[in-house]
Amino acid sequence: MQMPLPSAKVLAEKAFIVKRLRALLPRDSVIDDPAETRAYECDALSAYRCAPLAVVLPRTTAEVAACLKLCHEMGVPVVPRGAGTSLAGGSMPSADAVVLGLARMNRVLEVDYDNRFIRVEAGRTNLSVTGAIEGEGWFYAPDPSSQLACAIAGNIGMNSGGAHCLKYGVTTNNLLGVTLVTMQGEVVEIGGPYCDAGGLDLLGVVCGSEGQLGVVTEATLRILRQPEGARPVLIGFSSNEVAGACVADIIRAGILPVAIEFMDRPCIEATEAFCHAGYPDCEALLIVECEGSPAEIAEQLGLIRKIAMTHDPIDFREAQSPDEAKRIWLGRKSAFGAMGQKGDYMCLDGTIPVSALPMVLRRIGEISQEFGLAVGNVFHAGDGNMHPLIIYNANVPGQQELCERMGAEILKLCVEVGGCLTGEHGVGIEKRDLMTVQFAPADLEAQMRVKDVFDPKWLLNAAKVFPLDVSASRRG
Repeated sequence: MQMPLPSAKVLAEKAFIVKRLRALLPRDSVIDDPAETRAYECDALSAYRCAPLAVVLPRTTAEVAACLKLCHEMGVPVVPRGAGTSLAGGSMPSADAVVLGLARMNRVLEVDYDNRFIRVEAGRTNLSVTGAIEGEGWFYAPDPSSQLACAIAGNIGMNSGGAHCLKYGVTTNNLLGVTLVTMQGEVVEIGGPYCDAGGLDLLGVVCGSEGQLGVVTEATLRILRQPEGARPVLIGFSSNEVAGACVADIIRAGILPVAIEFMDRPCIEATEAFCHAGYPDCEALLIVECEGSPAEIAEQLGLIRKIAMTHDPIDFREAQSPDEAKRIWLGRKSAFGAMGQKGDYMCLDGTIPVSALPMVLRRIGEISQEFGLAVGNVFHAGDGNMHPLIIYNANVPGQQELCERMGAEILKLCVEVGGCLTGEHGVGIEKRDLMTVQFAPADLEAQMRVKDVFDPKWLLNAAKVFPLDVSASRRG
């Protein structure tokens, strides 16, 4: 994966830059020891890594602003970092960059149940947002698979979703406002705890911008009352295509479950070996969850059963207790970790129309045969957010490059059928060179002009998202 050459001027001034940063922050907030900066050399796309110039770990918005203002003055690139769970290389640094980590900014600042919002510092983990309010019967809806570790800042940067996004939407549908610090050190309040802000939709611009426009230090999030009840069903099928057709039929019928999750045989086998969830012996399965009152759940599950039976399922299990419900979800929640038993893998993130699921699943199988690499599929089927896991051996010369070429073909397929390159993982460096597949030169120019306004020197995460040859003149 190509990265721009680091600035020789910045590298030569490392000692002076670190000295000035230490004048702004407590001593334990600046890391420049090469052995310690190694912990920040990559994110969850661990195939690529580079130790940064230095790492800063501010505790307040004012400290973030001071760091950014200094780096802007000295021409030092900055890479914002939440928890480092990005699967697209979104927080991978360059040798001349300062990593600005938000992990110490994790406080709950305000909770307002009457107006249904919570305001938190952006380094707080996703799951701990719900943890702060669930005792009062509330929750925060977006639930990425990495929710135990991932930070709200990263969720905003990548517009993350999760298993329950079919009903509740992704981050942008649950984000009310942010405190944003620009590269020049200006603190800007965007949106707030109300339904809609006047003027330009700057909140919509910031959410999903991958740290290109500013550093989000605080977020106002919509919270919801916990549902009266919820119940999942597990449905096994004889093929991926049949399972995909069942998903399309459920959505076409106008039913809105809270989640529809898909797993195929490689993932089923891996999760069974890992956590023994008791899944059926089948080629593919769906986990469909409905929620509401007992009558609402019964009505929806009855309709889903009727649709599923037209596809001749191998198994149909409806949870009859909380313990059975947990076991149905156990394998799905464990899938990404369990797949590590199969070998190294690359997790993709293309999104497609739900109606195209059967065809795309068939083509992924054909592409797997063409490249000679196995694929496991586990994804949010209800909104067509695909997560093919391409299995390879990083110790075999050429296999990683082969895996990347195969991944590019799958992502091109997603665009060809009317989808897009990413649903929630972001573009980062992983999909950067595929942006021309989805966007025309005029589209990319419009996007880069937005970055010009927020970050004229192109110092924030500048080697991400846009193909390097397209952004070269702006990066200087």
